[in-house]
Formats: sequence, structure tokens, C-alpha cells
Amino acid sequence: MERSRSVLIVDDDPRLCRLLQRYLEQEGYATNTASSGEEMREKLIGLKVDLVLLDIRLPDEDGFTLVKELRALPNLAVIMVTGKSDPLDKVLGLELGADDYVTKPFNERELLARVRSVLRRASPEKPRFEVAPSRNVARFSGWRLDLPAQELTSPEGAGVFLTTREFQLLAALVDHGQQVLSRDSILELLSGRDWTPIDRSIDVLVGKLRKKLRDDAHNPELIKTVRGVGYKLASPVEYG
Repeated sequence: MERSRSVLIVDDDPRLCRLLQRYLEQEGYATNTASSGEEMREKLIGLKVDLVLLDIRLPDEDGFTLVKELRALPNLAVIMVTGKSDPLDKVLGLELGADDYVTKPFNERELLARVRSVLRRASPEKPRFEVAPSRNVARFSGWRLDLPAQELTSPEGAGVFLTTREFQLLAALVDHGQQVLSRDSILELLSGRDWTPIDRSIDVLVGKLRKKLRDDAHNPELIKTVRGVGYKLASPVEYG
């Protein structure tokens, strides 16, 4: 149990905030609430927050706009919460950088599982990929991936920011060389058994990673789609 982790609940429904606060605090999390985007910013200035539960529909601002702002903050995870079940909203939330997405009404145990999963993936203290010293740095097509430091460097020597999920996906593809990984295998490698995202989550993540690698989405050269199976890194990988 990660009892020191802090969750900020951003929702204009005071009853739901009280219910979520009580439940999460019983599970050992520190909680605070905000009912608007402006109040959320005030809380983030004065508090150490690890995860934001962000409602899409707020009285002063749209949650999709706020999630882009939150993504600029280091080591902060975001789960978007809404009463809408439109799959396009889910895809948009993930594309904008949300770590996960749940719809109301939701089961409290499911929400707790998602909170735990997102915080575990976002935790800088527990990297998912542990590598031998001889395999610390992977090189492919001019790119350099420092696995322990979770840093990607372009062929021109510029640092490229990767989110936790983007790094995990790239590390998985690199670790498996030119072997094809199915979507199910990628889900398991990235997040374990208690993450149940929507079907397009992996495709969205691959698209975002291709953009970071300057890989043409219409004719990719680095991350290849194997139709009906999954994805593979097409480039040979060297270590050292």
C-alpha cells in the first residue's frame, strides 16, 4: 500500500468528492478536492500531488484543456473522470496525455485498481524495466535510449521527452528487438493485470511514440504495424 501518495479530486459534485475522499483515505491515500480549474491550480501550488482525478465537465473550464496544462507538470499522473461514455471522448483524453480514463458511474474497487496502477507506472522510484549494466543504453537508427535514466536522444543529439507510457512502450519494443509484439503482450508488459483500457489505447500510444521518433504515420520505418498481430521495432538494436 502506497500510503504516502496524494490524490487531488477535481469535480464540482460535492457529494461525489466526499464519497471519493472517504474511500481513498480508507485505502491510505491523502486526498484534497477542488471544484473548478482555478481552485485546482491553487491546490497544486500549495500541495504535493501525485495524481489528479479530473472531471471533464467543470463550471469554469473544460477538462480536455486542463489535462494539457497538467501534462506540463513533472511526475503528475492524471485520470479523467466523466459521465459521458462516448469512445471519442476517451480517445481524445488519452491523446491529450491522460494516463487513464473512467466513466461515471464507476465501481469503487475498479477506480482504486486504476489509481494504484497509474501511480505504480508513474512512480520514479520503481522503474518497470530493470536491465543489466551491459544493456543500459540501446541504439537504433541513430536514436539513443538510456534505459535506467529513461532518456531518449535524437540522432542530432537533442533530448526528446517521453511520458511514462511512451518510454515503457519503446523499452518493450527495443527489448524484444525485431520480434512482433501483440497488443495483449504490450498491455501486459506496460501495465500488468489491473489496467483495462479501451481497445484503441495501444494504437493511440504507438501513434504518439511514432510522432516523437519522427516516424511517418502513413509509411512508418521504425515501428511497423503487423496487421492483425501487433507491432515491432524494424530497426536493429545495439547496446553500449
